[in-house]
Amino acid sequence: MILLERILAESWNVLCLSAPYMLFGFFIAGLLKAFIPDDFVARHLGRENGASLLKASLFGVPIPLCSCGVLPAAAGLRKQGASKGATTSFLISTPETGVDSIAVTWALLDPLMALLRPLSAFLTAMVTGQLVRSLDPDVKKVAPAPAPMEVFTMAPAGDEPSSCGCGCSAPASKPTIMERLRMGMRFSFGDLFTDISGWFFVGVVIAGFITVFVSPELVDAYLGNHLVAMLVMLVIGTPLYVCATASTPIAAALVLKGLNPGAALVFLLAGPATNAAALSVITGILGKKSMILYLVGIMVSSFILGFAVDAVYSMTGLTAGWQAGAEHAGRTLIGTVSALVLFGLVLFGRGGHGSCSDPACECG
Repeated sequence: MILLERILAESWNVLCLSAPYMLFGFFIAGLLKAFIPDDFVARHLGRENGASLLKASLFGVPIPLCSCGVLPAAAGLRKQGASKGATTSFLISTPETGVDSIAVTWALLDPLMALLRPLSAFLTAMVTGQLVRSLDPDVKKVAPAPAPMEVFTMAPAGDEPSSCGCGCSAPASKPTIMERLRMGMRFSFGDLFTDISGWFFVGVVIAGFITVFVSPELVDAYLGNHLVAMLVMLVIGTPLYVCATASTPIAAALVLKGLNPGAALVFLLAGPATNAAALSVITGILGKKSMILYLVGIMVSSFILGFAVDAVYSMTGLTAGWQAGAEHAGRTLIGTVSALVLFGLVLFGRGGHGSCSDPACECG
């Protein structure tokens, strides 16, 4: 009973520390959804060139979609004419990071890792996209695999009246700023929160277990060698389904016990971008050869970037600050209130799955 209380107490501390940043991340995600048209990305990714890879990698960084949530979006991009290389880059940079996971990384680790993580996701996406573009390019335009699930879309302003999927016709009038904002927040704190929150709470509980049961001596004994630690994190992260936000408290708890930051980054990159279910769908979207290149590109890039991050932290000595500050990381009033708000959203919030979320499509 005492062990259970300790696990719950440590998990609650992690939740209180990260909850304000989670709410902020969801708010920013709502703004992105409200004011960036859904076809904005698709319009820029059709050509088989370096510019499309750059755009796909950049567009994917702030978008908060998990490794399964990004699959229908990527399938939709292929259907709209996006190249294999650009689709690959988008498939990697999108689940590896997002505004919500960047905010939580800032809270649980530090500002430097909050910067290095999206930068690493961008570089991994660029390298792997170029690998696919060079070794398995589009020979001709073919009909891509259909989207495995429905994608949340917003009708662009000014379109002709059309069905919005809820049995009514959408008027051609342009939605107001407040309507767009309402739609974005409904998506962010509805559909997106439903997709991510469960995995995030699982990650928080796992972080509590790690804090209680994993000692610095244990990490030093089995994961003291940086190369071995990276290999272990890669083996654990590749088949595991864990979203970018949920992976953060797990990695943070391990780092505070002595895991090198490079190994943590390997887990943060490989975990969200790969899992057994996602790889099978990616094969359908891009083909078997591109899927293998996708996996190889992530693995190689993760290792190289892991060593680079270790070098950066070795020069700055910031990991010592993490471990010294671990004992002082506790609950604040803002953190406690934010954690309660998250629980309230779980208990009383309503996801928008299957609903008409477009402000220009009011079904009465």
